Amino acid sequence: MGWGGLDAQWEALGLGADELRVYEALLNVPVPPSRTALAEPLGLTVRRVTAALDRLTECGFTRPARGAGLPGAVAPATALRNLIHLHQAEVLRRSAELEELTGSVDRIAAQLLSTAHDTRAIGIETIRGSKRIAERVASLLVSATEEVALLDRPPYAASEPDGMPAPLDVTEPVRRGVRVRVVVDREGLSFQHRARGLNDLAAEGVRIRVGTELPTKLITVDRRMTLLPPTDAADPTASALVVSDALLSHALVPLFEAVWERAAPIGSVSHGQISDEDRELLTMLASGLKDEAIARRMDMHVHTVRRRISRLMQELNAETRFQAGVQSAMRGWLTV
Repeated sequence: MGWGGLDAQWEALGLGADELRVYEALLNVPVPPSRTALAEPLGLTVRRVTAALDRLTECGFTRPARGAGLPGAVAPATALRNLIHLHQAEVLRRSAELEELTGSVDRIAAQLLSTAHDTRAIGIETIRGSKRIAERVASLLVSATEEVALLDRPPYAASEPDGMPAPLDVTEPVRRGVRVRVVVDREGLSFQHRARGLNDLAAEGVRIRVGTELPTKLITVDRRMTLLPPTDAADPTASALVVSDALLSHALVPLFEAVWERAAPIGSVSHGQISDEDRELLTMLASGLKDEAIARRMDMHVHTVRRRISRLMQELNAETRFQAGVQSAMRGWLTV
């Protein structure tokens, strides 16, 4: 057979060995007397020859038969070019369909999630109860190998005796060489000495910034898994979601990055240049708190706070509080 070495290309066009053998026979014997006469030398049944002829006609390799005769062969170059053009048109059509589908991925995913009975099977796990949520958070932090990213906002699950937010052991990953970044909602500084505690974490290597009106709480580990804590962590029946689905994770990680970029840095990198109390004051000043709010949190008279702010601004050669924040960061009093 003259085309025996072209089997792979032939199959790529959607035609099999039977079609190739029958087409070759038609080229060699332009007008075979019958299907039986065509089938016998090929060692095929009449049924297989008939199926091959139908497929060849469908693909444009034969002309329709006249009357009771057999179809005639179309010139190979003409037939092959026509079939290739048909395949190219199909590829373009399919590509357009896939492009349209790509633009609908988010909508389709949302519809699937809304009707899914077993969300864990598609990368979403529901965890109920404060104890199980705390255990899962601890497990995620321990599993981190590259980065932990947190958005932290009220309301919190309070710990005794002073009502401070329950702490997470975010320094343990830092000690293992994991980068830890935290954005704290400004409202979270309402607890007395909270700013000082955040600066202590920063001194341990945790990168901390303060933002306003954070959209949600979340904990992302290695950009592969995200835990969305309950809105009210103090509720013992609250639920959290653990998301490992790539589509959702690719939305939550950019969300953290957008919040991080807008937040103000806090935390000490040089303890010798400024007192802990002044660092705490600058942290709250950089986060946008008013003098009265700072005074309440530091348990000082508002006039004392204003005098200290004035002294710090003079030392920083700053005319505005914004300039004071910038100068503090440049001197290493606030981390970037």
